[in-house]
Amino acid sequence: MCGIVGAASGRDIVPVLIEGLRRLEYRGYDSCGVAALGANGLQRVRSVARVEDLATQVRREALHSQTGIAHTRWAT
Repeated sequence: MCGIVGAASGRDIVPVLIEGLRRLEYRGYDSCGVAALGANGLQRVRSVARVEDLATQVRREALHSQTGIAHTRWAT
């Protein structure tokens, strides 16, 4: 089952997007990702593992944005 979370705000929205994906985990998925519009243009982080692994990658890449979208994907 696929899920999408999107948001625009006056503050950093990336933690909210990650939390949205955590809440969708119960539905099952085989990959997840975040795309955000930052100072360097559109940035994306993807994972074929758990949302927690995606969150680690997001922290490592210091992804911050006020506009973004996140998804889980189930390939059928």
